[in-house]
Amino acid sequence: MAEVRPATRDSVRLSELMAAWSVAIDVGMVMPMGSGLRICSRAVRLSQRMQLDVATQRRIYYLALLRHIGCTAEGSALAGYLGDERAFRAGIGTRDVSDGRALFRYLVQLTVGSRPLTEQPAALIHLLARAGVMKQAGAAVCEVARMLIDRLGFEPGLRDGLREDVGMVYERPDRRGFPNRLGADEISLPAQLVQLSEAVSVHLRLVGPDGATEMLRTRRGRAYLPAVVDAFLGDAGPLTTDPDDPWTEVLAMEPGGTPVLGPEGVDDVLTAIADFTDLKSAYTAGHSRAVASLAGDAGLRCGLRGPEATDLRRAGWIHDVGRIAVSVPVWDKRGPLDHDQREQVRLHPYVTERIFARSSLLQPLAVLAGQHHERLDGSGYHRAQHGAALSVPARILAAADVYAALVADRAHRPASAAAAAATTLRAESRAGRLDADAVDAVLASAGHPARRRPALVSGLTAREAEVLRLLAQGASNPEIAATLVVSRKTVEHHVEAVYAKLGVHSRSAATLRAVQHGLLVPDAPRT
Repeated sequence: MAEVRPATRDSVRLSELMAAWSVAIDVGMVMPMGSGLRICSRAVRLSQRMQLDVATQRRIYYLALLRHIGCTAEGSALAGYLGDERAFRAGIGTRDVSDGRALFRYLVQLTVGSRPLTEQPAALIHLLARAGVMKQAGAAVCEVARMLIDRLGFEPGLRDGLREDVGMVYERPDRRGFPNRLGADEISLPAQLVQLSEAVSVHLRLVGPDGATEMLRTRRGRAYLPAVVDAFLGDAGPLTTDPDDPWTEVLAMEPGGTPVLGPEGVDDVLTAIADFTDLKSAYTAGHSRAVASLAGDAGLRCGLRGPEATDLRRAGWIHDVGRIAVSVPVWDKRGPLDHDQREQVRLHPYVTERIFARSSLLQPLAVLAGQHHERLDGSGYHRAQHGAALSVPARILAAADVYAALVADRAHRPASAAAAAATTLRAESRAGRLDADAVDAVLASAGHPARRRPALVSGLTAREAEVLRLLAQGASNPEIAATLVVSRKTVEHHVEAVYAKLGVHSRSAATLRAVQHGLLVPDAPRT
């Protein structure tokens, strides 16, 4: 459970993590980033106008941020039914999809009306025959939402209230909502305020204040409780404006105090985010946990300690959050991706960075996470960074991501055996795309035998030994930098360390020491 105490380097406000997660939910729901923050601000201001107690305001605050926390559930089932679950969400617009009949009309338009006339009868039969998919998906989304909420460090009363509320954000007083067709006396007030605030936010963006208020008048007593609509319309002006900086406003307006999570609580939330992400596709379940585990252990093997080691493990948990910006049919495609699909995929690390850009704790982690597809030779994405720009943690994260993906099934290929995956990683290292030390550390963390290397002397690290070999072969500092794909300044630091550890002051003396200790004997071929 979160405690009310000052935030530190090793802790963070619960509300900050939930606000960041709300931005990820925006991406999953195909809404502009920050939509959840604006909905939260609007819902809390409405609750204050209605003079609701602080406990209820607090429930509304967190429900607004997490209202669609189960949105990655049943992605494959929805894609099989709708064709593209993101296109479905993007096209909802101002439609009243809390009305089951209106929702069905939209489904017909989306899945039948968009097809050529000759295909429409079959598409309609498909839609009717699998009508239960939407209800099943809705139930699964609610179930997943409750399970995730249980893991987020909320105090018991708030947690129980949120568990109840997340299943009601599409219920209506006229019993035409879903999934359970609840009546006015069965729907929680927090769910009503949040649902109304979301609809207003969407209408403000698409049709302006007049369209938003007209929507409320039309849906009063049907979709929304009259008392809630009347409270909003009594003075709609202030509630139809958005803050200039919704992130700052939402964190400042948290009702009932500002609980702070310690390191274990932060890790619990980040593993929940990892699981939320990996539900996007049946092929990625557990992937982010596997990457975090491999990268964290490999980092320790490479000498990372303290905050650097912690950040690497945490970056592993959130590295793939941007995947939710790409539709399931792309991730689950069995054949090669076309140009547009490849471009979508190449952008997902960038989306990860943008999702967490405002969080003081998560932004540095997201920068590291956004490098997991970069390669030392500049062939990676999304920035095509070269080795000199890639830190040791970034190199480890990239190798861990490749290995974890290789040993799991993907839509376009079966899982590789562990030995074959190791061979692939070492080939990538020889080709100059993955870092050799990072590959060795990841493979050791995955249980593969460590490569035999000549025993190092005088406390030289593996990288310093590589620099020494190149020095002894007559390479200049710029040539060493190009070979190892690091900056010249990094090479200079390594050379200074080599000389200091060997107790020498010249290249010739360093070469002699290397020969004496067998450091110039070529490594055995990597297999």
